[in-house]
Amino acid sequence: MKKHLDARSITTMALLIAMMVVMSRLFGIETQFLKVSFTFVPEMIMGMFFGPLWTGIGTMIADLVGMSLFAKAPFFIGFTINAFLEGAIYGFFFYKKEITWKNAIGSVLVTTVVINLILTPLWLAMLYQVPLTSWAIWTPRLIKSIIWVPLQSITTYFLGTVLPYKQWLARFTLHSH
Repeated sequence: MKKHLDARSITTMALLIAMMVVMSRLFGIETQFLKVSFTFVPEMIMGMFFGPLWTGIGTMIADLVGMSLFAKAPFFIGFTINAFLEGAIYGFFFYKKEITWKNAIGSVLVTTVVINLILTPLWLAMLYQVPLTSWAIWTPRLIKSIIWVPLQSITTYFLGTVLPYKQWLARFTLHSH
């Protein structure tokens, strides 16, 4: 894990953060209890470049910027924690690693279970004072997971095989100081 970011790395991270904000807040589909977006694409790319810590920080910044500019619900720190953890998960699975079916599916399963099926329902129950057993939380979430896990896994693997990330890494890697 690199300790310092150079100007090129900061710029790259800022562009990926901007992509996350746009994909999440402007092009994402969001209801009170469910959100669907393709933010996992810039998160995966950030994870490939920056590793778990910096990707977690970047996704957390994207969440805070998105919430500040385009709030669709009340601010709740639990979702910012989710953003950090999701970024860290992508950094863990993709930093300096080949994109394989194993890490594509693994990253999707871990984020689905930890973020979408454990933490988010807990945060929603706390935020909206709805019982954790409420069908309003679980029905759309389970349907989304059944559809989204294969779709996101295939997309992650496909993008990992077609994106020229080795060339990008050669140009945009973090430099040790």
